[in-house]
Amino acid sequence: MAIKNAFYAQSGGVTAVINASACGVIETARKHPDRIGKVYAGHNGIIGALKEELIDTSLESDDDIRALLHTPGGAFGSCRHKLKNISENRREYERLIEVFQAHDIGYFFYNGGGDSQDTAYKVSQIADKMGYPITCIGVPKTVDNDLPFTDCCPGFGSVAKYIATSTLEASLDIKSMCDTSTKVFILEVMGRHAGWIAASGGLAGETEGEPPHIILFPEIPFDREAFLARVDFCVKEYGYCVVVASEGAQYEDGRFLADAGAKDAFGHTQLGGVAPALANMVKQALGHKYHWAVADYLQRSARHIASATDVEQAYAVGKAAVEMALEGKQALMPTIVREQASPYQWKIGEAPLSEVANQEKKMPIHYITDDGFGITQDCRTYLAPLISGESFPPFENGLPKVAKLKNELVEKKLRTPFEL
Repeated sequence: MAIKNAFYAQSGGVTAVINASACGVIETARKHPDRIGKVYAGHNGIIGALKEELIDTSLESDDDIRALLHTPGGAFGSCRHKLKNISENRREYERLIEVFQAHDIGYFFYNGGGDSQDTAYKVSQIADKMGYPITCIGVPKTVDNDLPFTDCCPGFGSVAKYIATSTLEASLDIKSMCDTSTKVFILEVMGRHAGWIAASGGLAGETEGEPPHIILFPEIPFDREAFLARVDFCVKEYGYCVVVASEGAQYEDGRFLADAGAKDAFGHTQLGGVAPALANMVKQALGHKYHWAVADYLQRSARHIASATDVEQAYAVGKAAVEMALEGKQALMPTIVREQASPYQWKIGEAPLSEVANQEKKMPIHYITDDGFGITQDCRTYLAPLISGESFPPFENGLPKVAKLKNELVEKKLRTPFEL
């Protein structure tokens, strides 16, 4: 078979381990020089393909590629750009074909969440609808843990570990001062429509009275009076109250508590500030002294406390994506299949991109306690192995050592620039 080059790109919000998937893709491709030539990385995701801004990863040493395993962020740049259907925006697909042809690209690996898997699926349709042969495999990634067909999503386990740890540590701080100082602490975490990250905060405590005392899930309609009653009870009973709130907490009519009144590039409601909104409710209704914090980018970039399970799985799906492509498979996404919970065992499976795209996996209702404010034992059993193990990065001068790539762009071959 003819040797073809590969295109790899990162998409959407990055994670502590997305570069581990990149490492898996590039290292595996390098083991098959008889089938795959160079691996080009898109500068800023799919935009790099459209603008013909391709990073030549062959110029990076094996050691530098290996360092991606312990480097957070997106090493090649990511983006939020959703391809429309071919019938709606044919020019973008024609441009992709021009770039792919110009650089002899026959493999496409797109590393992202639900919207990104939709992009990967649409690119796979080029072969059928526009007559350009390209093997397309999606590589799963999302801290939200909401992709279907996979037991968990690379990126989630490390966020879960960070949130569980932060909840535990902050709770000890609040508890030690609550008699004369702060009585209510609210931690806002990511999770637009699915409460997986918020649920992970529940691992910080197991018995009655241990924090977090309240978890707010997008799956459970927010009841202001029930929330305030629970806060007041906890303060009176335990001396303090720790709340972990998903950014996607919403009222029964679907309105987000933190609706900022804007949309992002994927058309999703821009969220901002569920923690201060809740704190204001507490202040006005109960008068308790409070503090709040937003984990924000810290939770998804905390490679220093990444889950060893997560790092291993992130690398594995990148490796599997290349192996699937070499087997001639098309329009698939590698998945993680849980074989047993204790001891935790998993393997790689696969799912069709046509069914993965634009789907969201929410928390099962039996993972949430009857009062809507906590997690059940079933949920703990599911979450516990995903935060298991430590995978500390190397440190230098007291700070984590990260990959520093050249990220040199290949020479453009097309004369016409492309405007988004």
